[in-house]
Amino acid sequence: MQCLKKQPRRSRSRELEYRAQSRETASENGRLLGLEGDPDLQFLLTGGELLKVRSNTWKKNRVFKLQDDCQTMWHESHKAMRSSQTFSIEDIEEVRLGRQTEGLQKYTEEDLDGRCFSIIFKGRRKNLDLIANSDEDAHKWVTSLKKVVTNMRNLSNKQKTEHWIYNCLRNADKNGDDKMNLKELKHFLHQINIEVDDAYAQMLFEKCDKSKSGQLEGSEIESFYMLLTKREEIDVIYGKYAQTAGQMSAKDLHNFLLAEQQEAVSLDYALKLIEKYEVDNTAKEKQRMTKDGFLMYLHQLEGMILNPAHKEVYQDMTQPLSHYFISSSHNTYLMEDQLKGPSSTEAYIRALMKSCRCVELDCWDGSEGEPVIYHGYTWTSKILFKDTIKAIKEYAFKTSEYPVILSLENHCSLEQQKIMAEHLTTILGDALLTKPLGDEMPTTFPSPEELKGRFLIKGKRLNKLEEAFSPTAAKDGDESVSEEDEAAEMEVDPEKKPKKSKKLKLEKELSDLAIYCKSVHFQGFDHARDSQAFYEMSSFKESKAEKLAEESANEFIRHNVDKLSRIYPAGSRADSSNYVPVPLWTVGCQIVALNFQTPCKEMDLNQGWFLPNGMSGYILKPEFLRDRTSEFNPVSLTRGKWLQHKTLHVMVISAQQLPKVNKKKESSIVDPLVRVEIHGVPDDVASKETNYIENNGFGPMWNENFQFVVRVPALALVRFVVEDYDFKSQNDLIGQYTLPFAGLQNGYRHVPLLTKNGDIIPSATLFVHIMVVEAE
Repeated sequence: MQCLKKQPRRSRSRELEYRAQSRETASENGRLLGLEGDPDLQFLLTGGELLKVRSNTWKKNRVFKLQDDCQTMWHESHKAMRSSQTFSIEDIEEVRLGRQTEGLQKYTEEDLDGRCFSIIFKGRRKNLDLIANSDEDAHKWVTSLKKVVTNMRNLSNKQKTEHWIYNCLRNADKNGDDKMNLKELKHFLHQINIEVDDAYAQMLFEKCDKSKSGQLEGSEIESFYMLLTKREEIDVIYGKYAQTAGQMSAKDLHNFLLAEQQEAVSLDYALKLIEKYEVDNTAKEKQRMTKDGFLMYLHQLEGMILNPAHKEVYQDMTQPLSHYFISSSHNTYLMEDQLKGPSSTEAYIRALMKSCRCVELDCWDGSEGEPVIYHGYTWTSKILFKDTIKAIKEYAFKTSEYPVILSLENHCSLEQQKIMAEHLTTILGDALLTKPLGDEMPTTFPSPEELKGRFLIKGKRLNKLEEAFSPTAAKDGDESVSEEDEAAEMEVDPEKKPKKSKKLKLEKELSDLAIYCKSVHFQGFDHARDSQAFYEMSSFKESKAEKLAEESANEFIRHNVDKLSRIYPAGSRADSSNYVPVPLWTVGCQIVALNFQTPCKEMDLNQGWFLPNGMSGYILKPEFLRDRTSEFNPVSLTRGKWLQHKTLHVMVISAQQLPKVNKKKESSIVDPLVRVEIHGVPDDVASKETNYIENNGFGPMWNENFQFVVRVPALALVRFVVEDYDFKSQNDLIGQYTLPFAGLQNGYRHVPLLTKNGDIIPSATLFVHIMVVEAE
């Protein structure tokens, strides 16, 4: 949500006046960001020249500076019809110092490392690779940008709203006189996603124009802001419990927490909330909570829909690896489609930073003796295997400290397999698991806790793991194993189409690295039960896995108690689309691999499934999916510990500051509706939606109630979807949020909203009331 205006040409005197006004605006925005007078902020506001790098031949000097809204970076552009470009600070994922991207590593020399830095954006936007004039300058740019990004992310919802509205008001003030006439007020309402008729705009204006001057200024604009941000639904809730001189005492707040939020907490907990979130020091001293403090609490972790206890690692992490769902990526190297899209180490970084714990490396012989990664038999670009391993080593454990599985699709010659093994062992070092834990042959998997900070290789192995403990088990390196070629399913280039039956020569050094994840062909559940070792795992194409999950669900569940199963999308998904992962989770499949590069509903579900437990990438399976004698069948439910009928009551009350869908068209106002979806076992799948609200994305109110019966809550997800209604075509997504049913908090809760790429939308929330009760 940013409000920008094109700058008209100005006379010299007007330019001086504008600059003074700009400094004043920047100062106020710095204050709102908590960076008033900060030298790092001043450095960005002053700006400077940087060398922008796109290729070996495209390296050009460009001026970069932060605009006076303290939220928008401006840089000059020499493109025709465009003299400048901008991006929002909120669009920045991270800032990296040094040659930390593919572009800088490819197009710059090593001796420039200290002067290089990159701005990494959310979503699919390309990185911005830059070179400063000196090491000191580069460090200053990185430090300053990181500070502003961090401060922006750490603002409270109230502070974000103040900052945003202040800048929208500035933008609406077309003539820059610090006053607002009726026409400017209408323009402002359009900017913040509200369409009102002339009569209502006139009424708002006259209500605030105390001076009857025909313009709002100073305290009148403040009154207008207060009127605009008034939350009637909060007033009603607060008024019911504020029984102490018009405010909430600690006892009043405690009553609210017990009665409405269904939290079994003490009076001391209520006092701590007042101390933590009350904004009025006088009220705080009296141990009371004002309406502003109450709203602040409702927007913080304790007032959000996800149970705060689930934000950290709260599950038992000491059980065997097969007892966990593991966040997994397919074709991790791809940034886009599977036919001609680019391959990039950046794709691995993005997946790992989203706590993905199993990544795929599709390995082929490359030139100059170096193995490469790309989607075989297609026109996707290639990246070096060694560069990929370096990137994985650097970013594997930044989000989660739990183990990462490297799933090797090996199509290399013996010579390049040997190089692969060498790169794995030298780059990953002690972090690479090269032998089983302990001194004896294991009979089950180690736990995620035991494997913290370690890399596991999934791939073909020449012999049984047991033979690794026998000194007579040495191999000569020329044995073959059958090859299951996922890439061959594409069959894009007939001349390169592989033979139907193919044997892969396997190099011993690479073979020996597959310890707990030896790839084997699936020959049926009976064969697996009788002949397959715990560390031997099979990969299933989605169609085969879905058929097994539907026709042999209970057998699949028992198989997955002590063996790992990996599911991957069909090769025919040339656009890198995804299958629905939920049915595979309900039968205990651990490694349900999706195309992380594709924003879609299926990835929303995946992100929601792995949202709790500290975003560790590991979720402990329910007890009935870890029991070898389990009778659970998600397709035909029978009585058992899994059957815990719950009734979910959801009241969709309101939404706040929804973004425009069409940001380029200023007159575009959304008509939002909310859909609540339940995903889980087939009997639990359901969906209900509100009516749409015309022309109001700023503060729409629905007050609509829904009820759902959930039979297996341990395997259920709840998804909130906000869409812009369109009777002519498909609704556009405004935002969504998905979380496990078990993570719901009862009571009045705010629901954060995420973009289609899974990034938080600043300030935008849903306000709901949740009540989970035992079904009758």
